Parts: sequence; C-alpha cells; structure tokens
Amino acid sequence: MLSTKNINKSYGNLQILRNVNLSIQQSEIVSIVGSSGAGKTTLLHILGTLERPDSGSLIMNDIDVFNLSSKKIADFRNQSIGFVFQFHHLLPEFTALENVCIPSWIAGNSKKEAIAKASELLELLHLHDRIHHKPNELSGGEQQRVAIARALINNPSIVLADEPTGNLDSQNSAEIFNMINNLRIRFKQTFILVTHNEELATLSDRTLRMKDGNIL
Repeated sequence: MLSTKNINKSYGNLQILRNVNLSIQQSEIVSIVGSSGAGKTTLLHILGTLERPDSGSLIMNDIDVFNLSSKKIADFRNQSIGFVFQFHHLLPEFTALENVCIPSWIAGNSKKEAIAKASELLELLHLHDRIHHKPNELSGGEQQRVAIARALINNPSIVLADEPTGNLDSQNSAEIFNMINNLRIRFKQTFILVTHNEELATLSDRTLRMKDGNIL
C-alpha cells in the first residue's frame, strides 16, 4: 500500500537519504531503527508528506503523491495519514476530546460527527473517564493514547509514529504497543514506527534498519 523509489534528500551539502527503496503492505506494523543521524525521522517526514524529497517517488494507495499540487497533498495528508509524535503535541488549552476532534474539524466534518468518533476512540483506548481533562491533567501514557486517538480520527490508511514510546517507561511502552497492535487488527491500518526501542521493534511484523541514509 506504500512504496518509495530512489528517495534522496539533502540539506545543503549534507546528504541525509540515499536512494531509499521500501515497500510496506497493508495492515503491517513496521519498525525503522538505527542510530541518531541515520535518516529515520527525515524518511518518516517524507512518507508523511511533511517534506518533499529532492528526487524519487512516493506511491501510496496507487497515488504518486508528490505529483499532486500542494493543496491536494495537504488534503491527502489530512485524510490518509495519521501522525503520533514523541512529545504528543497536544494543545494545552483544549480537552482530550477536543484535541482528538481537531483533525476531523479540519477535514470539514460536523462537530457532532467528530465528537461521536472521538468519544468512541477514547473509550476504545480506555480513556472514557478522561475525555474532559486537559493534557496537564493526564499522565504521559494517557497523553500518548490521546495522541493515538487523534491520529486515527479521520480513518487514515497509514499511521506514522516517531518515537511513540520515547518518553514512557517499559510498562507504558508495552501497553502502547499492544494498543497499536489491537488497532491494526480492528481497523486494518498500517503502522510505521521510528524507534530506538529495540525490544519494541522486535514485536513488529518487520524491522528495517537504517544506516548512513539507506535501509540495510
């Protein structure tokens, strides 16, 4: 459901990605591991259409994404890709429920529809009693679950997670991975995880190791 061909990316004279080719199947959980500076996060940003490569192509659901206009790429990103980041990036002035609703509102869905879907996801992630709490009233694990619900609100084909357990202890990390696996089974979504957590990576269907801007 996703493939890249000869993705290259440089910043000035520093080449970050070198002819990256990969193929991801629907409903796979794939971890990308490697040392700092290997190019993992840059690759994830390109897969998520947050950055453009210098050359190469990204095919997702049979669409050559970077051949679209900037407006259509933004629409595609909102509708087809979910993001989970290490530091949650929840908006502090909004409740858990409101944070989850935001991508749905951006997509033009009604307030009622967004709230119903967000409530369903938060209950699925065992946060039904925390929906009206703001981020500073939630634990780190609870904040990350809110971020996962937010990533899922628009029913994306693929969810990209950058160090999703980086700030969590081992128990919370295991719980987050179990939830990701259960969501994959339930919704048939694809997950790509960038992680330094080798133990987490071994639980994935597949582990890709990056070094010097390429996949070994």
